[in-house]
Amino acid sequence: MGSNDNVFITSHNNGLGTGNADRNLNEKTVRTNCRFCGYQCGLTATVQDGKVTSVSPDPTRFPGDANIQKGCRRWRMAPEILDHPQRINFPMKRVGERGSGQWERISWDQALDEIAAKLQSLKQNYGPEMLATSIGGPHTTFWPLHRFMALFGSPNNMGIGQICWNPGIWINSLTYGWPIDMELDQEETGCLILWGVNPAESDNSVLWRTIQAFSRTGKPFIVVDPRRTRSAEIATHWVGIRPGTDAVFALGLLQVIITENLYDQEFVTQWCHGFEQLRQHVLSYKPDLVEEITGVPADMIREVAHLYAKNGPATLHSGRGIDQLGPNSVPTHRAIAILRAITGNLDRPYASHISEMPDFIPEIDLELSEQHAAAMAAKYIAKDKLSLQAFTGYEKVRQQTMKHGKRLPMRYLTSAHPNLVWNAMLTGKPYPVRSLIVMASDPLLTQADTHLIYEAMKSLDLMVVLELFPNPTSMLADYVLPSAGILERPLIETKAGTANIAYGGDQAVEPYYERRPDFYFWKELGLRLGQSDTDWPWETYHDAMISSLAPAGISWEEYCDTGLYCPPNDYFKYADIDPATGKYKGFATVSGKVELFSELLQEIGADPLPTPKPVQAQYEEYPLILISGARFQPYYASSYHHLEKFRATHPEPLAEISAATAAKLGLEDGCKVQVETDRGKAVFTLKISVMCDDVVSLEYGWWYPEMQPAEPDLGGLWLGNANILTNADIETSDPLIGTWTYNGLSCKIKRL
Repeated sequence: MGSNDNVFITSHNNGLGTGNADRNLNEKTVRTNCRFCGYQCGLTATVQDGKVTSVSPDPTRFPGDANIQKGCRRWRMAPEILDHPQRINFPMKRVGERGSGQWERISWDQALDEIAAKLQSLKQNYGPEMLATSIGGPHTTFWPLHRFMALFGSPNNMGIGQICWNPGIWINSLTYGWPIDMELDQEETGCLILWGVNPAESDNSVLWRTIQAFSRTGKPFIVVDPRRTRSAEIATHWVGIRPGTDAVFALGLLQVIITENLYDQEFVTQWCHGFEQLRQHVLSYKPDLVEEITGVPADMIREVAHLYAKNGPATLHSGRGIDQLGPNSVPTHRAIAILRAITGNLDRPYASHISEMPDFIPEIDLELSEQHAAAMAAKYIAKDKLSLQAFTGYEKVRQQTMKHGKRLPMRYLTSAHPNLVWNAMLTGKPYPVRSLIVMASDPLLTQADTHLIYEAMKSLDLMVVLELFPNPTSMLADYVLPSAGILERPLIETKAGTANIAYGGDQAVEPYYERRPDFYFWKELGLRLGQSDTDWPWETYHDAMISSLAPAGISWEEYCDTGLYCPPNDYFKYADIDPATGKYKGFATVSGKVELFSELLQEIGADPLPTPKPVQAQYEEYPLILISGARFQPYYASSYHHLEKFRATHPEPLAEISAATAAKLGLEDGCKVQVETDRGKAVFTLKISVMCDDVVSLEYGWWYPEMQPAEPDLGGLWLGNANILTNADIETSDPLIGTWTYNGLSCKIKRL
């Protein structure tokens, strides 16, 4: 392991032994950042002899309050994570059959040389599109991967964007002209709605602490979720909604707000397009009908509509619960976006703000996306399948956002649909995909249809994994490479260039053993494949970050001092006068207004108004409704199951059902159950919870690191993995973005 005199002090031992005084001379505190989730909270690390011995919250840096971090159990584990016995410390090459668990240690140079030679051979035989990548997070940065793929010539970067983040970015951009960020202030915000999001488990930082403070004010606080989550427990209203019917519920709220004249008439008249079409569209969604479909009482529908419309500024946060509705994700997001607009809660202090592009270099430029867009579009695997998340759809939206000089991140919003990529590996259609590089991701656990993914991975000519710990996916790899993780690499989180914010800071130590930042891998691999020094003008990732901040006029030292670059937000920007035209700035949409009726969606043959799609019907063999993706602290998706302290408090994956459903099925709390769909079976521990009847909620991302890290166990992949039960078939996915259904599948459950 190397050292860095700027990070810690090195002392010289005179050979007479090392006492406490010598150890103290060799010890230093370093301001750094956590990386166990997306917040990257400020930490102070105590470093001795190049190793972190302890960490504590740094109240002088983001989030600026040590009490916020006290409720989190993850950051405390940093020293253990850094030197955990199961960490990947050296490049490893498979020497037995794929999945045999037989490895040999090799050098970085050997690994990079062999991987480059194999990729070059495959590229000559099949074309650059034969390479796919898979990303996840949160412990890395993705633009170096995207930059490499653009230069290599492959459009096949994939992840789970279709069911996480992308739907909201697309729909808010279509409706408002650019993505938005929600706001919450315990003093000034009048009403809070959490819809399909449970910050008590998924956040546990600034937002959750602010929500807790807001709950103590007694103001209207509404949670829309099939489960009475920990977030719902402190709310004034829990709306227990039938899975998959969220769009209908949203239209029911709109019906009440419009027919009872609760909307902001001035804003609608001046700044909204298509209100009369919307009015006619929602007339039939009367509360009594909506109750029949959603299970939400008609009186509660009316009450929620009144609370939200009358208590501005009101904020409405939605999450992955909405992103995972398959064909109903887009109409739900559209209806929610319209709710914000017609109640005057758009670009309004303490409710929301339309974001700005960064002052610093945005990811779209770091990725070189625009320079290679035409070549990527020609080989895009879903170009005949999707009408929005495709290069043609991106270009149509770009023509609008450029009215305000803004460009959305291209690689994320044109990411390949995973189902098409996995099938191309097996069938060679529409072209062969023969290699895969996986970074900070475990697709066997976190993507839909585990059986399909397993067969696809087994068929590959080359598979490389960059990771912190072994996982089921790395067990099938040809090469496993050690990534630098928490405290070992500098950090900048930027919301992919959709907002003018950057947060993070410097590393505490040099990477332990032979770990490397992922930037090193992509740059070195690119150079071996003929990419030039001009393509990779920075010596290190640290140099790249300094360069990216320069246009904002902020030095690396200034950035690290606070851990946050975030200029104040402006509001009501649509009413600003454009000096070039002398007219109102308006919105970056076809009409120049908020598009209640979307002209762009109509142009591409989609519903211009939010129109719910039929939900999957339950039938005799599978009579229950499955929702998956539930998170529980202290885990983060499939991460941190290696940590014994975490496993001691949460040792098994959970399946939740209501007391009434349990009684009907003869099940008791804590019993082992098997949940089954038409795709497979998985085993969970039953938890009886307050939630909608006839619904089964599954924790996802579960595996067993203590089990054999090879076939047939693959770390317990086939036991409690919720994605054994799911699928992302393109035929049943949303035709605009490709969103597949996680919430609203048919299933059954039985005791084991």
